[in-house]
Amino acid sequence: MEMLAAGLAPGALIGLDLGTKTIGVAVSDPRRTLASPLETLPRRKFGADAGRLREIAEGRGATGFVMGLPRDMSGAEGPRAQASRAFARNLARTLGLPVALWDERLSTVAVERALIEADASRRRRAEVVDRMAAAFILQGALDRMTYAAREAGERDGREGQA
Repeated sequence: MEMLAAGLAPGALIGLDLGTKTIGVAVSDPRRTLASPLETLPRRKFGADAGRLREIAEGRGATGFVMGLPRDMSGAEGPRAQASRAFARNLARTLGLPVALWDERLSTVAVERALIEADASRRRRAEVVDRMAAAFILQGALDRMTYAAREAGERDGREGQA
């Protein structure tokens, strides 16, 4: 993730929660501090999905994507993770923007719990869970990037004092 952040031009990032039937989409602010849920796209053929994601990225001035990587609780990668890796590779190649993968374990569970605690109806939860999961994934990556930048700055400061 740090390597992605280091090589990116300033601008928003797009978060993706790739499912078999839908793609949850979230977006960060240009300073990359806050992720907000944006929309849920119905999955179609890759070209159509990539075309819509291009429109979103261009409209938001995005300079890259963060996509959830579904792993088993043990950390192992199964067929869904491999499909996600393939989608990320194809998206990066097609759009010419970097796509970072972020461990998404428990993201949907956390979002479901939060929506239940907020007393959202089952129907409402079904409508928003994918885009909320995308925001959860993106926020985790943004927080990690902020932490890594802070750590690097503190290290640089200590090295300069020697």
